[in-house]
Amino acid sequence: MLTIIAAIVPIFLLIVMGFVLRRLLLKEESHWVGTEQLVYYVLFPALLFRTLARAKLSEVPLVGVGGALLIAVLVMAALCLALRPVLMRRLNVSGPSFTSIFQCSCRWQTYVALAVAGNLFGDIGLTLASVAMVAMIPILNVMSVWVLARYAAPTRLSWARILITIAQNPFIWACVLGLIANLIGLKFPAWIDEFLDALGRSSLALGLLVVGAGLQLRGVLRPGAPALLTCILKLVVMPAMAISLGLAFGLSGTNLAVVACCSSVPTASSAYVLARQMGGDAPLVAEILTLQTALAIITMPIAIALVT
Repeated sequence: MLTIIAAIVPIFLLIVMGFVLRRLLLKEESHWVGTEQLVYYVLFPALLFRTLARAKLSEVPLVGVGGALLIAVLVMAALCLALRPVLMRRLNVSGPSFTSIFQCSCRWQTYVALAVAGNLFGDIGLTLASVAMVAMIPILNVMSVWVLARYAAPTRLSWARILITIAQNPFIWACVLGLIANLIGLKFPAWIDEFLDALGRSSLALGLLVVGAGLQLRGVLRPGAPALLTCILKLVVMPAMAISLGLAFGLSGTNLAVVACCSSVPTASSAYVLARQMGGDAPLVAEILTLQTALAIITMPIAIALVT
């Protein structure tokens, strides 16, 4: 447990530093918008591409890890949709607020997942988490956009528009191209590999700072029932399902620990951006994201320790 905590604490300290910098030093929104775009379009894709291009895919259980995480997300999505009538009737949850509950229960913070997996398990952890993203990102984007379009957006989006949005995701392209490079045995000159490595190593620290800069304390000290319910679904129910599925797939050791790691992270900060763009309840997303990030400091080590 102490080893796990020691690997996780520096990651959450970077998130805290981002929160502090946003309020004391780099107060202008433009600072963080530019940094986020740099991480999203350049640095993080470089990390994913290099990791998958160099990975020894034959040595990792891709189907088991990816399958456990993907099925857990699909089951969580179905559970949220099944709970919607109850949430509307008992908690007076509106359509836009429901989309925030849905997103924050299903999506996962890739920066935190990769940082923790890399800190704890090195290259194999990064490889497993990156491969899982290949399966997760398209499905999560489709589901999130569909739910927002159905329950929150003032105008319905066409399937063509949804597919274009997904196709523009640089993470997907980085993963696909990295896998192709791996499968065809493409080797890079040392100077290119070192260049990609330098970009990738800077991505996680900057990405975590951006996550912290987006946190908001308003409402966190007295969270409402929807926020608390979403934290339980994402930080307790999701890891329990993913770990159970991992065991069913025959996973153990590092492979199962990576499943626990990825499934127990807080929700993605991109959920806030999508909610703001498509008419969702963005303030509720900000409240849930901040609360989940604070609670994950406790729940993530427990989830990972249970399988190691």
